[in-house]
Amino acid sequence: MGRAFEFRKARKMKRWSAMAKTFTRIGKDIVMAVKEGGSDTDNNSRLRAVIQNAKAVNMPKENIERAIKKASDKSSGNLKEVLFEGYAPHGIAVLVETTTDNNNRTVANIRSYFNKANGNLGTTGSVEFMFDHSCNFKIDPSLDVEEIELEFIDYGVEEVFKDEEGIYLYAPFLCFGSIQKELEKRNFEIISSGFERIPQVLKSLSEDAQKEVLQLLEKIEEDDDVQNVYHSMDININ
Repeated sequence: MGRAFEFRKARKMKRWSAMAKTFTRIGKDIVMAVKEGGSDTDNNSRLRAVIQNAKAVNMPKENIERAIKKASDKSSGNLKEVLFEGYAPHGIAVLVETTTDNNNRTVANIRSYFNKANGNLGTTGSVEFMFDHSCNFKIDPSLDVEEIELEFIDYGVEEVFKDEEGIYLYAPFLCFGSIQKELEKRNFEIISSGFERIPQVLKSLSEDAQKEVLQLLEKIEEDDDVQNVYHSMDININ
């Protein structure tokens, strides 16, 4: 198995604990998708993908419709996506994806989390280059993995693997549209899809050092403006 498989396995160890928070974050994804490409799912591939993700976590239909409606409200006019980069204790690189309507508040909060944990918030480009920006799709597990791998190499898919929940396709960020289009063309059920930042190199730490880093990561994830947190720590230590 490759890096994407190991990354997926590690991510499954730590998921959003509160369903309400999951719905809030997907709701922001819906708003950003509508603002970017409109509310017509037939003409907005990003919105189709986010709605699939919403259904995958059993988000109520009314919540989805409310988020789509909210996207046209003035209250969401200043909502924007901002990426933060920094270092946790012990030299662990951290990327924080946020969606915020008040950048000053978000900057102050993220900086405070890093400072209190003996880390530091970096400048743009300070750690982003250490991660590969990838897209992924989770599809019906009953399909043939080997056939999927062979047929989608030409669309940029670099890694395919399967678990009890589905078949996962990983590819570079820019391949998302072409892969989504081909999966839909073949009437393959897309259970969920999205983007992730996979660390190129993982750093191993002692158990005590890991706890220090995890405390920072958990604090960041609790922030309402934070969508995703990625890091370069190897958490598969016995």
